Amino acid sequence: MSPTPTPAQIRAAAARLVSQTADGGRSLDDLLAADADEGSARGLKRSLAYGTLRWHFRLVAILARLTERPVDRMQPELRALLEVGLFQLLSGETAEHAAVAETVNAARELGFARGAGFVNAVLRRFQRERAAVLRAVDVDLAVRTAHPRWFVEALQRERPAAAVAILEANNAHPPMWLRVNRQRASVTDYQAALVAAGWQAERHPRAPDALRIEPAADVRTLPGFAAGQVSVQDAAAQLAVELLAPKSGERILDACAAPGGKTCHILERVGGPCHVTALDVSAARLDRVHENLLRLGLSADVRAGDVATPADWWDGKAYDRILLDVPCSATGVIRRHPDIKLLRRASDIQPLARRQRVLLRAAWGLLAPGGTLLYTSCSVLWAENEAVVAEFLRDTTGAEDRTALLTQGWGPGAAGSAGPGYLNLPGAAGMDGFYYACLVRPA
Repeated sequence: MSPTPTPAQIRAAAARLVSQTADGGRSLDDLLAADADEGSARGLKRSLAYGTLRWHFRLVAILARLTERPVDRMQPELRALLEVGLFQLLSGETAEHAAVAETVNAARELGFARGAGFVNAVLRRFQRERAAVLRAVDVDLAVRTAHPRWFVEALQRERPAAAVAILEANNAHPPMWLRVNRQRASVTDYQAALVAAGWQAERHPRAPDALRIEPAADVRTLPGFAAGQVSVQDAAAQLAVELLAPKSGERILDACAAPGGKTCHILERVGGPCHVTALDVSAARLDRVHENLLRLGLSADVRAGDVATPADWWDGKAYDRILLDVPCSATGVIRRHPDIKLLRRASDIQPLARRQRVLLRAAWGLLAPGGTLLYTSCSVLWAENEAVVAEFLRDTTGAEDRTALLTQGWGPGAAGSAGPGYLNLPGAAGMDGFYYACLVRPA
């Protein structure tokens, strides 16, 4: 058994994670997946890394006010450690004297013995000048909400009425949503089991299989998880299958399936015989699809292939329903993955949109007359959502957007009359940001 890390070692490890993400372009989830620490040490490290990355742009702006040394010329891990220290002072989750002392000790753990005094001086100065520093940096919306400037400007241009709400929601801690497998448990019974085990559990008004639980939990501790009674999935993602409305006897394609949450939900919802193809361009990621199907007691035709090149995998039989959850910027799930703020660039958006247009046209060619194609993304950007669907509708004879009819009573969303489809804003009804466009082919 490894010795329990010290507070300084935990902070040093968090700083390494922040630097590997901010400077190395690594996914924080991928880095944490390889983390061997357990218990409270792992929890604190995770909390510090996620919190620091969530507020990175604001923390860097604060740091620039506290030192004459240019921030971009600092050693990456030293800058990251200062960010961790500032985050602790701002969050108030650790006593200030302990936050400062252990961050200084962490500098030595990282090999910055001569920099320990510098770390101490910067953090102490922030303690003294906090109010003035925050007033100065927070006049800038991008800094105050800790987002990259290109993203803030895009929201202000595309969704001026919702921009601030989106930015603020992205910094909130997301709730934990579960999807009950209706083939193995009723939502009512599973809710009762959660309450009996000490959780608060609330149903969602629009997603019938969804339960929001507090406090969040390790999935391994959930009643019946190993037995396939429940999965973790945001309610917004669950609504995709509700809009798709799959039925027994149909041929259904989940065109970008990995890791398989929506494929499994389709099968759970239908319950009866149907043919579901779970397709993904990444053969490696399909391992997760197989794992989820096995745990939940479900079966699908799992294939590696690109929906844009159907000749490589398609049997030529049209599908009654197609779910096209396109690869995207993931800007609607920033609250769950704050590293998206750092990993995504403005230059990524148009290549993603071009790929999305290709996938939509290709998937439409696989749809049977009278069939339904649901285009979805977890982006909040116009270029990946309304612009893609509007161009498709303009160029495709007979294609009909049924989204407005199906989402009556959901609230205005952010797409509204400005474009086709429906955009759920991040945080609305406790859900992630998610775009839906329900397209029907003439019979």
